[in-house]
Amino acid sequence: MTTTPKTHLKIDIVSDVSCPWCVIGLTALENALAQASDAVTADLHFQPFEINPDMPPGGQDMAENLTRKYGSTPEQQAQSREAIRQRGADLGFEFRPEGRGRIYNTFDAHRLLYWAGLEDVQSAAGGQQRALKKAILSAYFTHGQSPADHDVLVKLAGQVGLDETRARAVLDSDEFGLEVREREQFYQRAGISGVPAVIINDRHLISGGQPVEVFEQALRQIAGQMAQEA
Repeated sequence: MTTTPKTHLKIDIVSDVSCPWCVIGLTALENALAQASDAVTADLHFQPFEINPDMPPGGQDMAENLTRKYGSTPEQQAQSREAIRQRGADLGFEFRPEGRGRIYNTFDAHRLLYWAGLEDVQSAAGGQQRALKKAILSAYFTHGQSPADHDVLVKLAGQVGLDETRARAVLDSDEFGLEVREREQFYQRAGISGVPAVIINDRHLISGGQPVEVFEQALRQIAGQMAQEA
């Protein structure tokens, strides 16, 4: 019996750690990759995007932020939270029923994720950047912890197998700040103005928190095209 080789994909996920639709997009993508595992394998790389780059260190009340940015009413915000909560539940991710509470500056979280990506390159096992990303998302959206809190970030780094002392050193300095800014500007110049943005093999863009079926169809279609071109 002949086994058809799997197609390997490079997937860049441009997203923020304070974006609920980024949680939905990532979780749906992971589910799609599992369902398409007979045809594809993938490396996931997380690229920085700040929804609120000017957010002060202490953050801002979420309702105030949404009202200021979008003019939404409390009722509209409650409806949106419930829709997001339900989408997350359908995918196996728990959003806190009371919402996020506050929104925070996420630049330091992106610096730590950048470092975790470098650690993946040096590690035989890899996957630490992905694990840290998911840990930060869960800490914020499920447990109400601040993604700007260095103590929280250091603890999460340790939980996913990264060196806590090195994580602390990164956060207590401005290390990787220039690199994160460069990556943010690169994707902005490429036309990315909203997240999540899933970029496959530097060619194919899937925008937004799409359903699992949309991601799976795209993965299989791209894999098929690559097989024909090989």
